[in-house]
Amino acid sequence: MPHEKKLILASASARRKKILTDMGLTFEVMIPDVEEKHLIDHPRRTAVDNAFKKAEWCRNLRPDSYIIAADTVIDFMGQCITKPATREEARIFLKKFSGKTQVVFTAVALVKPTSHGIRKHKQHGPEVHVGMSSVKFKELSDLIIEDYFERVDPADKAGAYDIDQHGDMLIESFDGSLTNIMGLPSELVSDWLITEGLL
Repeated sequence: MPHEKKLILASASARRKKILTDMGLTFEVMIPDVEEKHLIDHPRRTAVDNAFKKAEWCRNLRPDSYIIAADTVIDFMGQCITKPATREEARIFLKKFSGKTQVVFTAVALVKPTSHGIRKHKQHGPEVHVGMSSVKFKELSDLIIEDYFERVDPADKAGAYDIDQHGDMLIESFDGSLTNIMGLPSELVSDWLITEGLL
């Protein structure tokens, strides 16, 4: 590159970090200090609002950088499912999902650096895109759920599972982007990175 372009991942997610690393990118991680929304009847809007808020938090601190922020939620029968608050709630989620299909939304907020000399009120807001995939679950017994939790910590994962960690124990099939289900649709992100000369 003619001059270094700084890229920030505004997320604590190990899965998002892995996706960007696998794409061959060098980036800094910042963990947004924001209160996330949970609009029970509006899964897609929940993801969009949270991704936007995370990107804005990061941009206020680092206006000189390219920023990727994201939020993943599950639309299960019209209701918004986010991360489980407790291990018991994680069990409840997976028991509900047993034998059923859900939609996974990942909203991705993309921010370009502010040019020198441009006043704050002329900055463009984060550009937000939404990936969508569907996931069909196997019939899950209590034993399978407990076995899964022995292998995978559900605490920081939307819906209490990670398709990339022993996902075959829970999931029968999926449709759409695998990385979208993991938390960051690489196809969507790579198009933007290529356009901006970062990839």
